[in-house]
Amino acid sequence: MKSLRRVLGLGVCTLVLFGILYPLAMVGIGKAMPKSSAGNPIIRNGQLVGFEQIGQSFTSPGYFWGRPSAVDYDASSTGGSNLGPTNPELMVLVRERIGSLVNSNPGLKIAEIPVELITASGSGLDPHISKQGALIQINRISKARSIDPKRVHELVESYSEKSLLGLFGPSDNVNVLKINLALDELTVSN
Repeated sequence: MKSLRRVLGLGVCTLVLFGILYPLAMVGIGKAMPKSSAGNPIIRNGQLVGFEQIGQSFTSPGYFWGRPSAVDYDASSTGGSNLGPTNPELMVLVRERIGSLVNSNPGLKIAEIPVELITASGSGLDPHISKQGALIQINRISKARSIDPKRVHELVESYSEKSLLGLFGPSDNVNVLKINLALDELTVSN
């Protein structure tokens, strides 16, 4: 009987802690930072163009391409593909993505392609690519937009986000939506 009381007590404590207090704390944090909890909406000319924290599909040659999505960038159904590294379906997808990148970026060598441009993230909504992922796309973008590659390179450098305090998180990531919006502004100003 004593063991049953302990088990029930632990169960009730766990339920209260993780079923009530933790969700309330998360909602409270979200209310305290409404912009961040809403994905950091980006508004241009009074129009919502996207969210800083939610990846979008860009396939035009004049834009930086982001990380592939297993959920077609649908924020209401986030998730990965659950395909393991030896799964034949994943191998086919990776080969197709490599082929598309090599065909669209003349002179690109397969060894230069960072993994995030050929594999989907766990959420399917990763809004960032590595700086290397952006750099290998410069020639395609500058040709498509008739912009000097040096200007596009400068844009990549200025939109490279550093890790917090140089310690936390990945270093030299580029937010695809933000840099593509900057590309549009650069093209308009030319």
